This record gives sequence, structure tokens and C-alpha cells, in this order.
Amino acid sequence: MRKVQSCIFLYADEEGRVLLSVLCCFYPFVCVQDLNKRLSLPADIRIPDSYLEKLQLSSPSFDQPLSRRSRRASLSEIGFGKLETYVKLDKLGEGTYATVFKGRSKLTDNLVALKEIRLEHEEGAPCTAIREVSLLKDLKHANIVTLHDIIHTEKSLTLVFEYLDKDLKQYMDDCGNILSMQNVKIFLFQILRGLAYCHKRKVLHRDLKPQNLLINDRGELKLADFGLARAKSVPTKTYSNEVVTLWYRPPDVLLGSSEYSTQIDMWGVGCIFYEMAAGRPLFPGSTVEDELHLIFRLLGTPTEDNWETYILNIFLLLNKDSMRQPYFRSLGPRVHTLPESISIFTLKEVQLQRDPGYRNSSYPESGEE
Repeated sequence: MRKVQSCIFLYADEEGRVLLSVLCCFYPFVCVQDLNKRLSLPADIRIPDSYLEKLQLSSPSFDQPLSRRSRRASLSEIGFGKLETYVKLDKLGEGTYATVFKGRSKLTDNLVALKEIRLEHEEGAPCTAIREVSLLKDLKHANIVTLHDIIHTEKSLTLVFEYLDKDLKQYMDDCGNILSMQNVKIFLFQILRGLAYCHKRKVLHRDLKPQNLLINDRGELKLADFGLARAKSVPTKTYSNEVVTLWYRPPDVLLGSSEYSTQIDMWGVGCIFYEMAAGRPLFPGSTVEDELHLIFRLLGTPTEDNWETYILNIFLLLNKDSMRQPYFRSLGPRVHTLPESISIFTLKEVQLQRDPGYRNSSYPESGEE
């Protein structure tokens, strides 16, 4: 029988708190830290004793790369891909084809969001779910929601996401739609930062709206709900024009254009920016015709001769260099050099303030250091 060797690992989470993890390894050259690394697991995963016991008996060699099949089998034995690994708590919302629950992971004891997609009336998984999974598994960024796990059963497909407290719509409602302009700036920068990462990888979100921007109690904002997102070839490719919630849809798409680029997301950013700053939506149309009327009333009505110039002028300020605008200078130069996976709130110069409409907030008053 092999000697059981106890290993103690210290690591720090994003807030700098030192966590102590006492783990066991059963093979002189194989420890849990190696296992986490080889299987791409988070550092706080609590590997079940049953799996460690199996590891003790089988003594696998870790000097060779794991095959995809071996990695999948190992993850399954740890608890990934299984409904029993997660405890359902509260129901957060319900849509056409999915219900979202607040849950808890037994592997980390952290809160998660469980997006349960019903399959009873579908021939397999809905295309929106497949699209969301295929894109999110490759998008790893501090301002994009993390997909932790995928659970497929006969009746449902469950996507396990990191849990964030509320969306931007709920945040604005909670403070009476009166936000601190400092907070507007910080939220806008995070939206642009997450989008820049997507666009750099040729991914369009296509459904930007306050309800799809999630915020945690630290103020970190993350792009979510990539069900309508598309991997694309910049600058143009033909898709359906039935995308983006009406209030955040650009005029060329409203008029039937199905050839578009990053501008579809940037128009949404502009509308959301106005809504955060003004406390009301910019173009709250009830129909496509009403939406176009509101846009043309504010920006002028284009003609057949000046249409291309009209659209170009609209998007001049909403481009890939938006994060470099002087507006963001007060956030300091270091926000532009942070690694993609690091939150901007790791910088001392980036701090939320108390929103005028919020009560009992822990953030300082506007103007305070």
C-alpha cells in the first residue's frame, strides 16, 4: 500500500484573501495541484475523496498528455457534467426555452447560475444554446460571464455559469435610474472592454441590452446571454436582421439590412450609455416604424444619396478605439494594460461611488476619495 502524503497549498483569490487548502495526494509524484492543472480546474475545486481513492489505486502516469477521452472521464468522476453536483436554490427567471436558477456547487461551495434548457419539444438542443456553448467555452475574460459546466440529460441541457447578483436593468431600477456619473463611466468601460475582446476574436454579441449585462456586488460588469451571438468574418457577413432587442437595434438593421459588422454591438453600447446617464431609454419604440421615427427625429432623416455617409457618421465615435477616448482618462492608464482575465477593480484608482438614488450603500459619496 502506498504512503498517503498530505499536501498543503496556499493561494489567493481575486480579492487578495489568502485561502488555505489542505489536500491529499496518494502518489509520490502526483499531487492534487498537478491534477487541477492537468484538467484545467479552478484552484478552489474540492476533489471528492472517492476520486482520490481511485487515483491511489490506479496510479496514473502524469508524464504524458491526457487524451480528450481520459480528460472527459476524469472530469466526470470528479463531478463535472452531473446534476447532483449542484444544489438548486431560488428560481431567478424564465424565458421561452430556458429557466434560470440560483444554485450552489458542491465542488467549490460557490454560488452558480443554472440555465436549464428544456429539450422535450426540441429535436436536440436549441440552436441558441449550442451557439452559446460553442462561443463561451472559448471566451475567457474578466468582463464576460464564465461558463463552468455543461450537463446534458434526456430532458434538459443545463449550462452552469458563475453567479452575479443582478443585471444592469435591476441595478438601475434599484437606484431609481439615477446613477453616479463615475459609475456610469466604470460600467461603460467594462462593457467596451468585454466587447473589444469579443470583436478581436470575430464574435458579435448581437443582443446587447441592460438585461444581458450582469453586475456583482463588487461592481464588476460581465457580458452574458450569448444565445444570439455569432462567430463572424469581419467586416461583413449575411445574417438574419431579426436580432437585437428593438430599443437597441441600429437603423440599418431596422430597415432590413442583414450585412453588418461590429457596429450592431456599438449602437447598442451607445443606447445603453445614454440610458445609464439619463435614466431613461434613448429610443423606446414600440414597433419598428416607431423606433425608426424616434431615431430619425433625433439624428435626422437620411436620403438615398446620403445614406452611407449618414450611417458612417453615426458610428464614427462608436468604434474599436472607444476605450481610448479622453472620457476615460480619469480611470488611469493602467486600465489599458491589465491582463484580460483581471478585473479593473484590482486598481486602487477604480472605485464605485454611491449612486444618488441608492440608500444604505457602502460606496463613498460622489467626490469623496
